[in-house]
Amino acid sequence: MVYNAVCAVFKKRRKDFEETMSETKNKDSDDQKKEGGKKTLSLGGTLSLKGGAPTPRPGIAPGTVAVEVRRKRAPAPASAPQDSGPQSDAHLSDAEREARAKALEKALADGGKTKSSLPKRRTTIEDKKKEEAANKEQAEKSAREKELEELERIEAEESKKAADIQANAPVIPPNPDDPSTTRRAKFGEDSMAENYRDKLKKAAPKAPPKTAEDRRGGRLTVTQALNRDFDRDRGMSMAAQRRAREKARMAAKGPKEPAQKVFREVVVPEVITVGELANRMTEPTGEVVKTLMKLGVMATVTQSIDADTAELVIGEFGHTIKRVTEADVEEGLSGVEDKPEDLVSRPPVVTIMGHVDHGKTSLLDAMRQTNVVSGEAGGITQHIGAYQVHMESGEKITFLDTPGHAAFTEMRARGANVTDICVIVVSAEDSVMPQTIEAINHAKAAKVPIIIAVNKIDLPAADPMKVKTELLQHEVVVEELSGDVQCVEVSAKQKTNLDKLEEAILLQAEVLELKANPNREAQGVVIESKLEKGRGPVVTVLVQNGTLHIGDVFVAGAEFGKVRALINDQGKNVEKAIPGQPVEVLGLNGVPDSGDLVSVTPDEGKAREISEYRQRKRREMQAVAAVKGRTTIDDLLAAREAGQKTALPVIVKGDVHGSVEAILGSFDKMVAENDDIEVQALHTGVGGITESDVKLARASGGVIIGFNVRANAQARDLATREGVDIRYYNVIYDVIDDAKAILSGMLSPLQREEYIGNATILQVFNITKVGKVAGCMVDMGIVKRGAGVRLLRDDVVIHEGKLKTLQRFKDEVKEVKEGTECGMAFENYDDIKEGDVIECFEVIEEARTVT
Repeated sequence: MVYNAVCAVFKKRRKDFEETMSETKNKDSDDQKKEGGKKTLSLGGTLSLKGGAPTPRPGIAPGTVAVEVRRKRAPAPASAPQDSGPQSDAHLSDAEREARAKALEKALADGGKTKSSLPKRRTTIEDKKKEEAANKEQAEKSAREKELEELERIEAEESKKAADIQANAPVIPPNPDDPSTTRRAKFGEDSMAENYRDKLKKAAPKAPPKTAEDRRGGRLTVTQALNRDFDRDRGMSMAAQRRAREKARMAAKGPKEPAQKVFREVVVPEVITVGELANRMTEPTGEVVKTLMKLGVMATVTQSIDADTAELVIGEFGHTIKRVTEADVEEGLSGVEDKPEDLVSRPPVVTIMGHVDHGKTSLLDAMRQTNVVSGEAGGITQHIGAYQVHMESGEKITFLDTPGHAAFTEMRARGANVTDICVIVVSAEDSVMPQTIEAINHAKAAKVPIIIAVNKIDLPAADPMKVKTELLQHEVVVEELSGDVQCVEVSAKQKTNLDKLEEAILLQAEVLELKANPNREAQGVVIESKLEKGRGPVVTVLVQNGTLHIGDVFVAGAEFGKVRALINDQGKNVEKAIPGQPVEVLGLNGVPDSGDLVSVTPDEGKAREISEYRQRKRREMQAVAAVKGRTTIDDLLAAREAGQKTALPVIVKGDVHGSVEAILGSFDKMVAENDDIEVQALHTGVGGITESDVKLARASGGVIIGFNVRANAQARDLATREGVDIRYYNVIYDVIDDAKAILSGMLSPLQREEYIGNATILQVFNITKVGKVAGCMVDMGIVKRGAGVRLLRDDVVIHEGKLKTLQRFKDEVKEVKEGTECGMAFENYDDIKEGDVIECFEVIEEARTVT
């Protein structure tokens, strides 16, 4: 509607304009006739060509024609007087008027060409639409021509390549089953390419030019779409052109050669899903499932199969299998074998072992010029310590000081396994003791050479020869007795013969030819581990091979971390640790177990993977142990028959892992020696006592044992409120003694029978309301009322119970002595005869103790 209104307005204005032009033209013609000789031409009042005498004007040469374009004057009102022609041309000269006349004559002679050659004053909407349609059609035509030229160029190149390949390729007989061969035979070789070209040419759009009625331009209305009253005015899209070119190129290549099957090496873990197996073989999942069905295994894509079944499937498809396990993550952790030319000498690692109080730590203090024993609680060593001593000769010796108490068996065994030389300290006064024998056995099990150090020779009761003689019983023959074991008599207190002991150690190390490669990744062993506030997990590591640097990523047992600091035995920070050097390492994410191996890994990802694998294996082992420890019906019946055991639930927290291990070992030994007790270690760990420990103890009714650690304020408050018993210790003897006392108090008393006398039945009386009463003679001891009695007939016990009554004549008495007659009756039993023997006894309860 708006469009129609606008067109009507334009038409009306145009009509008015044409009428005004016609009236003006007629007026000019009349004026010219009236003037007669004057040559003046006015075109619509806007274009004037006048002739006459030239008037000098700046910038215009004389004798030229001047064309003036003037605005149309508004028509004067009807009442206004009209100007005449001569008056309007009064300002022109004769030359100008003459020039105008000549121009008019020339225009009339050309038949109006001059007028038509002038630019149009107005362009209509229809003309503009026609011009746009023509331009668009021209652009589409040029685009189609370019596309066809490009397609022809590509087809020419592909045809040339195909011809070259055909010329160089061997002759292959045609396959009658191939549809492309049949098509070529029927239509010719170039029929496919020609068909595509023809199709492209025919597909060129031939849309009619748009008319004025198509007011929406290129848009499509709903009505047109429903009535299908529209034409596609676009050519092929770019995607269609690419598809066509690709199809023509593939057709030019000729028939495809069948793809050859690729046989692969398939990596298979212990368990793998069917879908993953198919992906690794690059085989269809359905075919793998079918193969499993043929083998008698019904499994879906998401189900798992074992490595043996996967091996059969892989063999069916012609591939080869490479089996791997989870433990393969630890492969290469130890590194490559060192070359002999890379090895250099390293300090020997010496472990000091022996019985408690034989002077091991004092001897080491004398050699180190320090005083460690004074810092140990109770004057005994309860931690394994690692030290490095610098000799006067410049040599270095690494010492490991192990506890001598019986509870530290695991710690001594660990020290013997990581050492090169074992020095067994024996007191010249006490001679060979149980832990001395144990140390000898540990050294022999580890196949470590032994050096005997006879200490305390300065005491009056010292007898070194007795020590050497008693060692013969344990297959230790010293050099003085024609053996191969070195023996040195020393005094730690007087510092006597310490240099001889050092010489013996260095001589033995020289025989062993101890060497290591410092130019490789470090490897070592955890000597001790603990958790310190503000420092986190602290691990004492003995480097056995390679060099440990700050920043190295390493694995220690099931824990991993990055070395943040290295501290030597003097408490100083160092940048690296060489083979044979003990250091404290900070930076682990957890506390490892003592004795765990330490290995440096190339990156953190490898270390994390190994740590996760080891933690997973540890959890699996704990789960298996928990399943084995479950109580079954058979266990309950056996426990009922054997009697209920007394259990003591405990939570053990210590400062270092070795101390916790020693306490648990003492508990296990206690349980092994006493069948009626059981110590349940609910939780063990390194570090202070926390609220979670108190909550666990409250739920289980257990006791918390803190060895050289304390509970924090929150844990103490919670323990006070809940009534949880927390006991602190710094000497392992006290822990064991208190545990024995607690278990002894929990044990039921021991019942013991004590024989007090017997009597013989002389006559049986049947008394109304009482039953049978036996008239007896006490033959031996005494008979007491309320005591336990047994009735013997022909030396066979036929009844056991208690006396109901004991009378002397007609009086009730408490006891009857030997040689006296009395009357006795049994509770709930009347089958008594003359000649039977009554045996009397008492049950005495005794308190039990745990040994």
